[in-house]
Amino acid sequence: MAGTATPNKDGSAKDRESRWLHWGLAVSVALNLAVAGLIVGVLWRGADGPRRDFVRDLGFGVYSEALTPQDRQALRQAFRDKMPEFRKSRNEMGKDLQGILAALRADPFDPEVLKARLASQNQRSVGQLALGQELIRDLMLNMSPEARLAFADRLEDRLRKGKKDNNRGD
Repeated sequence: MAGTATPNKDGSAKDRESRWLHWGLAVSVALNLAVAGLIVGVLWRGADGPRRDFVRDLGFGVYSEALTPQDRQALRQAFRDKMPEFRKSRNEMGKDLQGILAALRADPFDPEVLKARLASQNQRSVGQLALGQELIRDLMLNMSPEARLAFADRLEDRLRKGKKDNNRGD
């Protein structure tokens, strides 16, 4: 096959590095597609669809379980307000992926180019995670003292419940 590298019989470091790069690429692409798919799917279905609790899918985890329905709606709206920023990042991630594909197909293959493309994609993923963190942080900062205390109580209750669930050994 054209462009397919044949592994050295001695299992050289270059071959091992190439395998790790391919695995790294696969994991990176899978995670990015999963996050993007969850976000788009949740927004497509809306608040009343079968996936109403979209904030958990965005990676807010246990925080989302402690939010009130009004807080979830506020968070959902804040995310929609940031959609242009998210779309731009997604478009750039698509360009990164095209660069990764080009790097994988390059002859001669240059691992440093692939590493740079993966690093760029990773930075964008971190940026999207930071956007989510910013949204939940702003929501908590804008809570009244009473709402903040109630949120802390619900969060603590959820953490206790999570520990019990983890200790069941299911």
